[in-house]
Amino acid sequence: MHSPGSDLPHQPRPLHRPHPLDNPARSSLTGPHAHFAERRGRVLRYPVDVTPWLALPDAPDDQDWADVAALAGPGASVTLTAFREPPPSDWEIVFHAEGVQLVDESVAAAPDAEAVALGPADVPEMLDLVARTRPGPFLPRTVELGTYLGIRRDGVLVAMAGERLHPPGWTEISGVCTDESVRGQGLAGRLVRAVAHGIRERGETPFLHAAASNTSAIRLYEALGFRLRRRTQFLSALVPPKAPGLRADAGREPVPVPGRP
Repeated sequence: MHSPGSDLPHQPRPLHRPHPLDNPARSSLTGPHAHFAERRGRVLRYPVDVTPWLALPDAPDDQDWADVAALAGPGASVTLTAFREPPPSDWEIVFHAEGVQLVDESVAAAPDAEAVALGPADVPEMLDLVARTRPGPFLPRTVELGTYLGIRRDGVLVAMAGERLHPPGWTEISGVCTDESVRGQGLAGRLVRAVAHGIRERGETPFLHAAASNTSAIRLYEALGFRLRRRTQFLSALVPPKAPGLRADAGREPVPVPGRP
């Protein structure tokens, strides 16, 4: 029996397009954060004083790992998120943790009257708060990645939150921390809603990461209106001293070079 459309030529199936959050560091460094990118081959990373994230292709090959080694240098620690492939067998894994990625579903985003914008002049205070609370990587130039907001009590910075990875259409909320002296007052939730408000005002969607073991933070984020998108993992590994692609000057001054397709 003749069926409608049977005379039409065969239509190829559309190619699968990865979601920007599947490899968020790479999406950021090839998108809104491209001005931060240091590149070797297909490997990208942020400057080491901005954030430790390094971005590999979705299916890295031996040359990609050689480029990681050449970019980072012998003995350097490389940090990966949303990573699926194990590093080569001669790379020592020094940190591995299961994580979760959550996205804004119904966050009641709103500005906060007590929150103040934080900038480069506030970095010493921010680093001190991070040292006391350990929310995750925060380095001297992390503040350059986006908006950071804080709350002070008696002139002392006691809580903050801000923006980190920036895939197209999305912005990660990160650096959420509260000093022990003011915990239980709802400051973290207020700052997350305030940062989310700024992201929404740009027409983008907030998302965030958390360690799977940090159940109290996950409960807070879910109560604020975030939902689980996917489970992920965080990994740090050491570049072996004699990894393929290493030169005597590897890791000193990254220089952009043409990427492989």
